Amino acid sequence: MTTKPTVLFICKHNAGRSQLGAALLELAAPDRFTATSAGITPAEEVNPSIAATVGELGLDITHRTPRKVTAQLLDAADIVVLMKPGLELPGTPRGTVLEWSFPDPTSWSPEDVRPMRDAVADRIQHELLQQ
Repeated sequence: MTTKPTVLFICKHNAGRSQLGAALLELAAPDRFTATSAGITPAEEVNPSIAATVGELGLDITHRTPRKVTAQLLDAADIVVLMKPGLELPGTPRGTVLEWSFPDPTSWSPEDVRPMRDAVADRIQHELLQQ
């Protein structure tokens, strides 16, 4: 039996973009990958608009707690997806690093988030699931 590769999505606060990426990968390929997320300076809670748009797809992430990225998380990840270029990481990832660029959705409504949700899903489909 082979172990599923771990994909670590990282953004600044682990409240929006990285939570979105992990949730979408979890929905798209739960049998192929272990999806996780973290942030440089974690927020108190998941962005409600992000949670609402993921909830529309059938996954409730409102209970998830943003967490800080650590050297151990970086070392455990087979693929690290930076949802914002130029993030200062607490160590060097051992796995493949992908740099994606998505805007900060902190003050967005669910209507504003939906196009980004779809764009992140598209990147996941074309850059992770096609491997």
